[in-house]
Amino acid sequence: MKNLRPHLRPTLLLAYPVMLSQLGHVMVNFVDSVVVGHIGKVPLAAVGVGVSTTSVLLVLGVGLSMGSVPLVAAADGRRDFPELGRLLVASVWTNALAGLVLAGLGQLVPYLLPWLGQPAEVVVLAGPWVQVISLSLFPLMVFQGFREFAEGLGLTRQAMWLSILGNVLNGVLCYALVYGAWGAPEMGMMGSAWATLFARTLMAVFMGAYVLRAKRLRAERAAVTSWLPEGTTVRRVVDLGAPIGVQMALEVGAFATSLLMAGWLGVTTEAAHKVAIDVASMTYMAASGIAAAATIRVGNLRGAGNLLAARQAGFAAYWLTFGFMGVMAVLLIATRHAVPYIYISDPLVVEQAATLLLVAALFQVSDGLQVVGLGALRGLEDVKVPSVVALLAYWAVALPLGYFLGFKMGMGAPGVWTGLLVGLTIVAVVLLLRFLRETRPEYAAALPVAGEHATA
Repeated sequence: MKNLRPHLRPTLLLAYPVMLSQLGHVMVNFVDSVVVGHIGKVPLAAVGVGVSTTSVLLVLGVGLSMGSVPLVAAADGRRDFPELGRLLVASVWTNALAGLVLAGLGQLVPYLLPWLGQPAEVVVLAGPWVQVISLSLFPLMVFQGFREFAEGLGLTRQAMWLSILGNVLNGVLCYALVYGAWGAPEMGMMGSAWATLFARTLMAVFMGAYVLRAKRLRAERAAVTSWLPEGTTVRRVVDLGAPIGVQMALEVGAFATSLLMAGWLGVTTEAAHKVAIDVASMTYMAASGIAAAATIRVGNLRGAGNLLAARQAGFAAYWLTFGFMGVMAVLLIATRHAVPYIYISDPLVVEQAATLLLVAALFQVSDGLQVVGLGALRGLEDVKVPSVVALLAYWAVALPLGYFLGFKMGMGAPGVWTGLLVGLTIVAVVLLLRFLRETRPEYAAALPVAGEHATA
């Protein structure tokens, strides 16, 4: 532990702005759910279905955007400005094009909803909401393109402040448009979708303005020889980002499927699941901020040729996450009966949500350790094996086990969540063992040269 102390403070300084930035993604859903939830449990369940289905697209895009972070961190560690210029252009173009594709795919999601076994009244409300919220994926990905480049350089506070601004704006607009306050049109639950679209567009504009105008990034911009992307650099970003996106989509897809399973049990259970998953998502995204710091620190130190320090930085992130998620677990247990009332006052929904929050408390540490393991391995440009681990753990173990416990053993939603607990624990253990293996001195020679991507 003594060798880790020099890494704790730098990791924390990088992590806390990213934690707040990452929380910004789920705080949008939190605000939408809280405002809409007081309309009734059917609109709350509809937002839950909409969030679950579009979140798979969102995290696929966010994961893709993360492909530039270890490359930028490694190039920064080498002080390779021509490479940083190429990565800036590739990051912006790749994410903008991905945003267009994801927004287009989101328009097709409502046509799938009737086939997912959800209550008819929920499907009717969810479809139009999904189509509007999907449009916001384009500005979100533009924001990510600029943000991940800046964060690869260790500039994490700018995105933090913009996320805070975006969430404040989203909250005000959401309330105004849902309830028709302050002279705004009363749009019901659709108002929350339009509010999110506007807030994310503003975030993209300001993040782009920072990267393209800030004095701190003058040298990186000066290294840009063309604002048309270089094919080789784009491929490297995609080669790293695509497996990250797939891994994240597999995980979030598993949680989204669990919500659909909850919908098979009725609107009340689905609404309770929505409350519990919102709370669990907030702690997860906070832990993912530490994971992002691990990616930057490990990638930068590895790019500078210091694998031992990269290993220590990874373990510092592990310990920080263990402590943070342990505290979150205790808080969830203590507040599980009170938190659901923030969303809804229906006593049946509150009772079921409190039970699910107890299971969520039990998987806090596993959830945190698996995401920081992913972050540390990304710093080593090791992204493909974690995707395979996620596929097997979530889709071959967690969901089948959750279905068996929930429906065959009669445990209901808590059984489904117990399956998720097992899957998260498996991923956490396997990724920790892999990080130990990949940072042992005898494996240093086998690591790809900084700036290339791992194939195993």
